[in-house]
Amino acid sequence: MAFGWIDEQALARRRAGLVRTLRPRPADSPLLDLASNDYLGLARHPEVTEGAARAARGWGAGATGSRLVTGTTELHTELERELADFCGFEAALVFSSGYAANLAAVTALAPHGSLVVSDAGNHASLIDGCRLARGTTQVVAHADPDAVRKALATHDGDAVTVSDTVFSVDGDAAPLAGLAEVCREFGAGLVVDDAHGLGVLGEGGRGAAQAVGLAGADDVVVTVTLSKSLGSQGGAVLGPARVIDHLVNAARTFIFDTGLAPAAAGGALAALGLLRREPERAARARAVAAELHARLTAIGLQAVRPDAAVVSVRAPSPEGAVRWAADCCAAGLAVGCFRPPSVPDGISRLRLTARADLSGEQIERAVRVIGETRP
Repeated sequence: MAFGWIDEQALARRRAGLVRTLRPRPADSPLLDLASNDYLGLARHPEVTEGAARAARGWGAGATGSRLVTGTTELHTELERELADFCGFEAALVFSSGYAANLAAVTALAPHGSLVVSDAGNHASLIDGCRLARGTTQVVAHADPDAVRKALATHDGDAVTVSDTVFSVDGDAAPLAGLAEVCREFGAGLVVDDAHGLGVLGEGGRGAAQAVGLAGADDVVVTVTLSKSLGSQGGAVLGPARVIDHLVNAARTFIFDTGLAPAAAGGALAALGLLRREPERAARARAVAAELHARLTAIGLQAVRPDAAVVSVRAPSPEGAVRWAADCCAAGLAVGCFRPPSVPDGISRLRLTARADLSGEQIERAVRVIGETRP
């Protein structure tokens, strides 16, 4: 029977407690949200939603074509200028998603004969970029510059090191300064995904690269998403102008994909303007994360100390994590639930988002619910 193997895999997932299901949420959910990636609380901010609506009214619902045909509007180029300026890079290129941006950066910067050194904890989009790249990929130990050095020492030729800046599972930060130092020893490029750093780390949320003095370096390329701290949709690659020009000509997810919807570009522009005026939102997100961690560990839970705005709480098993998240939901709290194969170490977790707009009362309520529903 065609696709008969699907039934076998479905049965294996059920037996392992790893079945995933879609849970549509209403427009006005009553749940306290610690599950989304809306780190700065901007997804529903009136200025951001009005920016999106104004763009849709002016430019239409869709981009109408690829960026090289009809999919580039004045909003796209304005957003690219603003992103590059805010984060401290020479140029930027906007994509329809952060996933597409990562695929573009890795595949276009790892030609045949090159070496890609990839952190073992990298996001799926970076992993898929490595799989699609024509270079050879070597996966190295998590957050270990010495492991990167050993990998680069085995290769004579073009090379690039690829890493998240903040890893989405545990919320720990990559040793960017150490990675850059190692890459420079061997003349390798450094490509980092700052999806969870933009808006949270750096001066006023300018990102992880800015925080360690790497913004604008001619050997550093940063990818970002517009769907987390900026509360919109889409992604971008930031870097030297010659790298961005190369992506325009060589990155398949740029050349052949429909451009980002104008509403998403308008919303992201509005969010970026708001962050410029209210840079304290970044520090607040980090402070909320630190408070969540302190309170959760104080009641005996195993929580990883956050380096940005992700707080990870260990669960006893995949089934236990699912039940725990469901019980939290029943008590009015939305939390993330990470299980294999989404977690590289096989350990199931609750994943909490420390939002800048959470009040002290909401933090206290969240910790109480998580503690009372623990398996």
